[in-house]
Order: sequence, then structure tokens, then C-alpha cells
Amino acid sequence: MVSIIIPTLNEEQALPRTLRMLRGLWPTPVEIIVSDGGSTDQTLTIVRSWQTELPHLQLIECAQTGRAHQMNQAAHVAQGSILCFLHADTLLPDDALSVVEHTLRNPRVAAGGFISLMRGDTQTRWLTSLHNYIKSYYAPLLFRPYLFFAKGARLLFGDQVIFCRREQFMRCGGYRDDLPIMEEADLLLKLVQFGRIRQVNRVVESSDRRVAKWGFWRANALFLTIGFLWGVGFSPARLKRLYKDIR
Repeated sequence: MVSIIIPTLNEEQALPRTLRMLRGLWPTPVEIIVSDGGSTDQTLTIVRSWQTELPHLQLIECAQTGRAHQMNQAAHVAQGSILCFLHADTLLPDDALSVVEHTLRNPRVAAGGFISLMRGDTQTRWLTSLHNYIKSYYAPLLFRPYLFFAKGARLLFGDQVIFCRREQFMRCGGYRDDLPIMEEADLLLKLVQFGRIRQVNRVVESSDRRVAKWGFWRANALFLTIGFLWGVGFSPARLKRLYKDIR
């Protein structure tokens, strides 16, 4: 029932651990689709090496780089009735798909995501994780108060593992290919027409590589700045300049 979609670009460091985790999921997904945006490292080799152990693992090589485009292309070929968008550096609990299916059995819920706990090799980023949790509520409350109160809008990000029904994803147009950042927020504001957005009370683990690279204060200042500027209508193309890729 659930198709897992993983957009990748030079993820040779994070992807093997994620694939090992996916091997332990129960129930298993209909398929795992890695949608690659032109990796120049060993990402493609890693995916192909895992296809024997994970026979439902597929690889799509996209002609265009861009996470939104890559996820859209995978969604169009996905067979599952539910789409689950997973970052290559994020780990799911082994019963995650049961949680996803249970959440979407409620017809009043259109989409959901998990609580993201940011971890690295040596520490857990408790304060950053807490801020990301509460941001899911205060951001739509500040910038989309009508949708927050009347429609149940919540602002979730990619490391929270967003999931939704494939049919509703297609009806609302999916991700905007031209958005280089905040594509998940844009999608959820479209999906809320079909029902509430849920942040479920379960944890996924995400890499702290941005905080480790930038430092605590700079990283959290950037997270706040980008969220605020997006909320007041700042150009996503200009926002992307502040949010460089970390590999």
C-alpha cells in the first residue's frame, strides 16, 4: 500500500544506513523508489548493489536536478496508494508504515509526518529538535492562521517524513518543480483542502549534518530566517542561496 520515495544527490555517506533500516520495516512497502538527481559519487552504485537484497528497490535517474522534480517523477510511477517521502539521511522506526496507514485511515486527515529527532555521531541536538517540533505549530499559526484553526494546517519539513494519499497528491498537482526550497510547506498548504495535517506522536532520526557543519547558532538562525522570510512571501530562489546543500 505504501510507496517510499527517496530523492538523492550525492548521498553515498548516508544512504547505506538508510537502506539497512528499510530492510527491517514491517509491514514492508510496496516499493522503494530512489529518485536520483545526477549523483557523481557512489550513490547509484550503492542503490544497484542493494537491489538483490531489496528486490522492491527501484532506481530512477532524473534528467533534472531538484528534490521537488525528483519526488514528482517518482510519484508518477509509484504503485502504492500512499506516498511516503523519505530523506536519505533519515531513519524510520520499524513499524513506521503501520503508523502511516493507521493515520490515513481517518478520512479527515490528508497528510502527516513524524517528530524529527536530530542526531549525529556524538550527540543528539535536543534544542534544535524541540524547536523544529514546535515550529510545525507556530509557523502556520503566525502566517496562515485561518488554515491553522479552520483547516488544521501544520507546517512539516522533509526530515519529518511527509506522507499522503497518492490520489490527493496528484489532484493538488504534487510538488512545484520550480521550488528549490520549502517545497514541502507548499505541498501541505495544497493538501489541507482535503483534510487536516497531522504530526504523529512518533520519532524518526535525522542527521545533524547541517548543525554540525554550520554550528548551533548559525544553523538555528538560518532555520528561523528562512521560515520567516518564506512566510512573508520571500522568493524561494533567493532563500535557497542561504540554504546550501551539505554532503
